[in-house]
Amino acid sequence: MDNALAQIGLTKNEARIYRVLLELGKTQVGVLSRKTGVHRRSIYDVLDRLIEKGLVSYMVENEKRFYCAADPKRIKEMMDAQKEAVDKLMPELEATFLQQKNKQETQFYRGVEGIKTIFEEQIEDGHDVCIIGGSHYAWQVLRFYLPQYTKRRVKKKIKLHAIYALPRHKSPVPLADVRYLPESFLSPVATNVYGGKVAIILWSKDPVAIVIKQQDIARTFKHYFDMLWKVAKP
Repeated sequence: MDNALAQIGLTKNEARIYRVLLELGKTQVGVLSRKTGVHRRSIYDVLDRLIEKGLVSYMVENEKRFYCAADPKRIKEMMDAQKEAVDKLMPELEATFLQQKNKQETQFYRGVEGIKTIFEEQIEDGHDVCIIGGSHYAWQVLRFYLPQYTKRRVKKKIKLHAIYALPRHKSPVPLADVRYLPESFLSPVATNVYGGKVAIILWSKDPVAIVIKQQDIARTFKHYFDMLWKVAKP
């Protein structure tokens, strides 16, 4: 019982003393000290806290103070009051959380399913995607998924602006404006900029990615993209 009481917000000594008071009824401090093993001087502090919480009361008889446990229903009343206070506070807490989340968020993804999450987010956002250093290995890793992604992307009129390293793609990419840099720029790392987000993807057999949601960072990477776009060749 002591552990259960401790889980609802009572300290170990508060739980122990309240339980013993329930068992003994009207009791003096000396008896409580012997029954609980709590030092007499500490018991007074614990009893004061329990009185403040409405779980203990006392009476004076023949100039002696006796302590009594309150009805256990008081514990439920305490929990209900706490829940009501939390419910009232939640809208403000949620608003603060979302405000900070929208300012900056960094997420890590691993594996094919993780990378799919990024592409699904691009579809959901609906913004054009600027790609720096797209890897041909992406088509091997996502060979079953990319055709579906492309079909949905085209349907939503999401255009790709991609800077690849030579050699050129064998077939044109639908709804995409593509330019090329020399083969020396070839890298397994691709950067996608879209909707205030930057996704840095390492294309490998077990791909990994970092997605940063931060407007200033996205604008910086878009600036890099624009500079490279000027020197890249159609």
